[in-house]
Amino acid sequence: MKSTSLRKNIMVALLAAIAFIIMFLQFPLPLFPTFLTIDLSDVPAIIGAIVYGPAAGIIIEAIKNLLHWLTSGSVTGVPIGEFANFLTGTVYILVSTWLFRKRKTFSSLISGMVAGTIVTAIVMSIANYFVIFPSYAYFLGFPIDAAVKMAQAANHSINDLFSLVVLGVLPFNIIKCIIISIIAIPIYARVRPRMNLNI
Repeated sequence: MKSTSLRKNIMVALLAAIAFIIMFLQFPLPLFPTFLTIDLSDVPAIIGAIVYGPAAGIIIEAIKNLLHWLTSGSVTGVPIGEFANFLTGTVYILVSTWLFRKRKTFSSLISGMVAGTIVTAIVMSIANYFVIFPSYAYFLGFPIDAAVKMAQAANHSINDLFSLVVLGVLPFNIIKCIIISIIAIPIYARVRPRMNLNI
């Protein structure tokens, strides 16, 4: 029993370290504001959550973001970006694994990731509108209009915070979660023979 727990802790720590490294590999998407960048650090977290449960995935999310903040700092002095990353990954993990762990089948994994994508996109849109963008504006001391103007360079239909969230943040998080799902599924398929799961 102790060896199983130790192995789990080691694997969670390893996945967190991998996620932390991957977090530095960010890239923008065409037609989206340049401050919205995708990193694939949620992939190790969702793998950990599927294998060891949602708590493990959330721990991986917390460790990678804490390490990122400690090593990279923040232009605002507070880890707003890391909080947003943590919230995105946590919501996606909780919804995706909740459905998966009820049946532990391939179809439930797909259903969970689809539901996780939808819920994450909605939750992060609300969080960005009411918390994240206002927090950046407060701590950086510049109006939200500045972010809107930056976003207009990528999409001329963006003219206020609401349109920025609807036309920028919402589709961005949908695409991000889809990419993470597409990458995570075959990775998990490679490790599933070592586990007693019906998938």
